[in-house]
Amino acid sequence: MSFADVNGQRLYYEDSGGDGPPVIFSHGFLMDHEMFAPQVAALAPEFRVITWDERGFGETEFDGKPFTYWDSARDCLVLLDHLGIEQAVLAGMSQGGFLSMRAALLAPERVRALVLIDSQPGAEEAEKIPVYRGMLDTWAIAGPNDALAEAVANIIIADPAHNPYWIAKWQKIWPQERIVEPARCLLEREDDLRPRLGEITCPTLVIHGSHDGPIPIALAEQMAAALPGADGVVVIEGAAHAANLTHPDQVNPPLLSFLRNL
Repeated sequence: MSFADVNGQRLYYEDSGGDGPPVIFSHGFLMDHEMFAPQVAALAPEFRVITWDERGFGETEFDGKPFTYWDSARDCLVLLDHLGIEQAVLAGMSQGGFLSMRAALLAPERVRALVLIDSQPGAEEAEKIPVYRGMLDTWAIAGPNDALAEAVANIIIADPAHNPYWIAKWQKIWPQERIVEPARCLLEREDDLRPRLGEITCPTLVIHGSHDGPIPIALAEQMAAALPGADGVVVIEGAAHAANLTHPDQVNPPLLSFLRNL
């Protein structure tokens, strides 16, 4: 197990190593580095693939204090420093995309390209916040019972082949209140990156599930249109929010093509 002391956190990460161009994957809310196992298998050893657990998730030792996605972006950049990587492709799913875009704004010279999977640049949609807050408040107090965990799995994953594994992982997390600050970061983010997307000029691949409920595909289309380095949206037919996990057969070929053409 590999850890890096970064910005007051002890970040867990995995590094495939090798001399290939580096790609660092940042996961979505309630997920962890394991959600990118299909991409690690497809990309390594041609690419040096790094996956990591963000604050509040997975094996990372989180201090429990309030933070923002700007802090998470700095975590990602300092983790690259720790690994001796000057420049990398930043690939992020959902909140992993939130932090990857912020990293590209903070340090554009460090970002060779972006891969944004089921992500968007704006604040949380207002009508969804009360529903999500109710679910996460229950999670923090009582933990994810079977009904709650299944409901959340169907929002994020929506795949009977994958849901049980992640539900089992969630139900082993302790203490459950560690979700409080990551949930606040997600639901209360107010900064809207849309006015700044024109500043992100690196090549960008936008991938989105056709049936993504948390982030409708229209938001991805608007984001891609505003990013100078993007060329539309790769639509993953039948996928919900975690397209890279559930539909790697559709995600990995355009991802590999994009990375090889850089």
